[in-house]
Amino acid sequence: MPAQGSAKRPTTELDGRYSSALHPRPGAEDVTATDWDEAQRHLEGAEIFWVSTVRPDGRLHVTPVIAAWHEGALYFSTGGSEQKAKNLAHDGHCALTTGGNSLTEGLDLVVEGRAEPVTDPALLEEVITAYETKYGAHITSPEGTFHGIGEAFRTGDVVVFAVAPDTAYGFGRDDGVYTHTRWAF
Repeated sequence: MPAQGSAKRPTTELDGRYSSALHPRPGAEDVTATDWDEAQRHLEGAEIFWVSTVRPDGRLHVTPVIAAWHEGALYFSTGGSEQKAKNLAHDGHCALTTGGNSLTEGLDLVVEGRAEPVTDPALLEEVITAYETKYGAHITSPEGTFHGIGEAFRTGDVVVFAVAPDTAYGFGRDDGVYTHTRWAF
């Protein structure tokens, strides 16, 4: 099980090679790394993530998932026979990404780590609560897109994975001011 990360503070580094720090633009003279607390707020609020896994033959597999940030880890689920579950059974290393598609605003995030199956019933209940709080009626309403996911977590009909970051990256854009932050855990 991944370390519960809220107490685990990463080291933060601004990478000037990919930031406005190297090629300053007006207003970018004082560019700084993105604070981890801000990155966590974005992870908590992001609705869609893309999980990247590696097939046993080395080919990549990338697919969208919903996920919840809870106690220092991202949690997502998949059916046990789905490709991402098969890939993670072979190699647990993965990356979850989220962000926007605007050239001039937003914060894209990449969380790299090892996906670990979650089986502890108490933790599963916490994750269900995190999902219900975050996604609301999408989870709790009978008409919701993901209605019944909590019960699927409880019964083991899906595999729930936790990914505590080993490394995370943030790519910020603020009206032409670009930042590239690396967090190491």
